Amino acid sequence: MASIFEKLTPIVNRYNEIEESMSQPDIAADFEQIQVLAKERASLEELVSISRRHVHLEQEYNDLKSISDEGTDPELVQMAKEELDGISSSLEELAETLKIALLPKDPNDERDVIVEVRSGTGGQEASLFAADLYRLYARYAQLHNWQVDVMDSNPSDLGGFNKIVLEIKGKGAFSRLKYERGVHRVQRVPNTEAQGRIHTSTATVAVLPEADEIDIKINPDDLRIDIFHAGGHGGQNVNKVATAVRIVYEPTNLVVVCQDERSQHKNKQRAMSMLRAKLFESEQQKHDAEISENRKAQVGTAERSEKIRTYNYPQDRITDHRISSSFHGVQKIMDGELNDLIDALASHEQAQLLEEVTA
Repeated sequence: MASIFEKLTPIVNRYNEIEESMSQPDIAADFEQIQVLAKERASLEELVSISRRHVHLEQEYNDLKSISDEGTDPELVQMAKEELDGISSSLEELAETLKIALLPKDPNDERDVIVEVRSGTGGQEASLFAADLYRLYARYAQLHNWQVDVMDSNPSDLGGFNKIVLEIKGKGAFSRLKYERGVHRVQRVPNTEAQGRIHTSTATVAVLPEADEIDIKINPDDLRIDIFHAGGHGGQNVNKVATAVRIVYEPTNLVVVCQDERSQHKNKQRAMSMLRAKLFESEQQKHDAEISENRKAQVGTAERSEKIRTYNYPQDRITDHRISSSFHGVQKIMDGELNDLIDALASHEQAQLLEEVTA
């Protein structure tokens, strides 16, 4: 049991080094360096906490063992032996906790996210389904007390969306919502269907970890920024003053648009956030492709073209195809009660990682 806890020694040493560095005046005055160190320190806190707990339990164990082996009071010796059993169980449980904590972490898990929902095949019904998914994620975020803001939207007729982009800010947002990436399929009778036939439609969900200026450096000379009037249905101008912002990243012709704020400045800020997130995702994809083919088998790395989930309304069932599991209560889930589904996906991924690590 001691061997696994020995893995914590260099981690605790690094944590102490970071603490010492952050207290140095020259480093404390460097905002970017402090941010980098603070992120690394936060990533080690769980393991340092486990180490401290282990030291405390080991001390208790040794003290009780000494009383059990060398004590002269029979009653005290008996009590020590009984407590030793409890301490041993706690150490075993802590070792299991440490195994999980030592699994490779997604470095983006604590980031805020940009969620982009687009209608797929299915015409108006697909756009209505996209609107339902938008409401699902907005409601899920609200239940977690995360902040939700619409960055860009392209409404369709009948109240749906051809595309809607939202920013979700909250601790661990990416760690939960990353499992939503991919193609979602719905089977139901649309409101537009007079004869009660079941239609199948799709929507695509992209979940991008937000990147800041430290992560992605953008040369202003590589940008073309256009300002225009935000448009509504029928091409009507929502604002008389041009506030919508389109940014083209010329090296790759990547285009982002933000028009839902009435302030040109805010739209530009949000468009830049979207651009950084998309460039960051592109870099991540290149990096992931270089690591190994094994990543493709893991939950949470679904390609956008991959069908990940089916929402079957007539049978009141949602099936996640990555884990071959079904969940009942479609409307409850669509109202934001997504935890059970995400927990199952996270547990499956964790089990796969454990299997790889212990193989």
